[in-house]
Amino acid sequence: MTDSPFEYQILYFQKLQALQEALKDKDLSSLKTMEGFQQAMMRAGMQYWQNFINNPERVFEAQSRYFDYLQNNEKPTNHTFDRYFKSDMWDSEPFFQWVKDIYIKTAEWMIETIEEEALGFTDEEKNRLRFLTRQMIEGMNPRNFPMMNPDILKETLETKGDNLLRGMDNLIRDVQRGTISMTNEDAFKVGENIATTAGNVIFKNKMMELIQYHPTTDTVYKEPLVIIPPWINKYYILDLTEQNSMIKWLVDQGHTVFCISWANPDESFRDVGFKDYMHDGALKAIEVANTICETNKANAIGYCIGGTLLAMVQAWLAGKGKSSPIQSATYLTTLLDFEQAGELKVFIDRDQVEIMNKTLIDKGIMDGKAMSLSFSMLRASDLIWSFVINNYFMGKDPQAFDLLYWNSDSTNLPAAMHADYLESFYLDNKLAKGTYICDGVQLDLSKVSTPSYFLSTRDDHIAPWQACQAGVELLGGDATFVLGGSGHVAGVVNPPHKNKYGYTVNDKNHDGSWWIHWNQWIKNHNKNKVIDTKSRKTHKNYKKISAAPGQYVLKKP
Repeated sequence: MTDSPFEYQILYFQKLQALQEALKDKDLSSLKTMEGFQQAMMRAGMQYWQNFINNPERVFEAQSRYFDYLQNNEKPTNHTFDRYFKSDMWDSEPFFQWVKDIYIKTAEWMIETIEEEALGFTDEEKNRLRFLTRQMIEGMNPRNFPMMNPDILKETLETKGDNLLRGMDNLIRDVQRGTISMTNEDAFKVGENIATTAGNVIFKNKMMELIQYHPTTDTVYKEPLVIIPPWINKYYILDLTEQNSMIKWLVDQGHTVFCISWANPDESFRDVGFKDYMHDGALKAIEVANTICETNKANAIGYCIGGTLLAMVQAWLAGKGKSSPIQSATYLTTLLDFEQAGELKVFIDRDQVEIMNKTLIDKGIMDGKAMSLSFSMLRASDLIWSFVINNYFMGKDPQAFDLLYWNSDSTNLPAAMHADYLESFYLDNKLAKGTYICDGVQLDLSKVSTPSYFLSTRDDHIAPWQACQAGVELLGGDATFVLGGSGHVAGVVNPPHKNKYGYTVNDKNHDGSWWIHWNQWIKNHNKNKVIDTKSRKTHKNYKKISAAPGQYVLKKP
């Protein structure tokens, strides 16, 4: 902290120069994959304003509505925005109260006007326009501007501007890292206080490392439990800190758990597709688990795209007329029908995919940081602007949070697989239609007769629960559908000891974690009795390669 205004200006100017140098040296080529999205947003905005230009009377009506909003002396009743204005000064100080009211009224008017004036727009174009409008509303929030945020002004006065100097240091750090810091990066280290469940890597190939976890109970179920995590981000979302680790909890319930740790692709993965993830990933992991446990069938869990792959594997086996090595299938927030695939579809249309594919061909991968930015934009207030305020204006470091540490630990995607995923699944919905061909087999999900457990979550913006439920109808066999609370990640990683969110089965509400319900379900589908842990010996062909969490999980993009 400095008491001299002149010295403060020199320090701030020096930090601006350092920021300029950091930006000059930064490679922003990964953001080229967003060019198609930017063009689509521009088209939606231009079409909207063209409607206005061609209908001047509607411009007048919209302006009249806006003035009516502003002249209304009643306080806004839309509580959607309340969480942005937590400081008492937003209500106790006339200026800040006026700023807050003007913002909320303007936001309400924008939302209403967009809905009324989107003439001739398709549903897809309307969704894109709504997204663009929401980004504008969230970006213009007065809390994002230092001179309009009472908390920032108070902090600036109390620290004599030292918060802004610290904020510049944080901004320079994040520019050098290439992403906004969401958590204290120094608070976690994979293998030390996160992803620490004891186990060994017992198989390894180009696509994955397979981890087998050590038992913690005297007896275990004979059938192995194989987890197929998403390869968008890393497997340890299911093995966070010990108290939040689903894998640790599963081991403690007597399951012999195997988990895939996917390789983080580089340019050599350019031509890798779903068939590689199927044969060298899911199928190989299940084969190894069954071999070690001396069983014919394993229980399998697929999370997000890992669940999509799990369904594809079973449809491929059925199409080949092969006996399935899968006894039961659990799908966590998994899309099989992509018709209503949620807000991610604003990033995906044929023009965007074509532009993106040109970049992918050059790079060989979809850059993980660009993917992470796309997901963050879906919840910009929480995952972008809140950290801009905290890190750069308040000058504070983000708190240590294991889930956000995982969220920041991004992974790349192979170019061929990513292009196929967008076009065949999101655009053409081939898997649901039964027209998708994988390794010579046209996949028919109705031929999958394995008992299944579907977990969806109410606030999931990546895999909306209605879309997940539609996927249940595509499969043959008995299915149990469970609707949990919260979102795509927090609703899944919901340890029983926290007693949060609750879940619904067959229209009946239950308190606590869905994990308990699932564990009873899996017990009912295990055909063999438990066995003594000591009787399960190390298999001669699958000995320890390295201790968990292995090496693949440590690779950065």
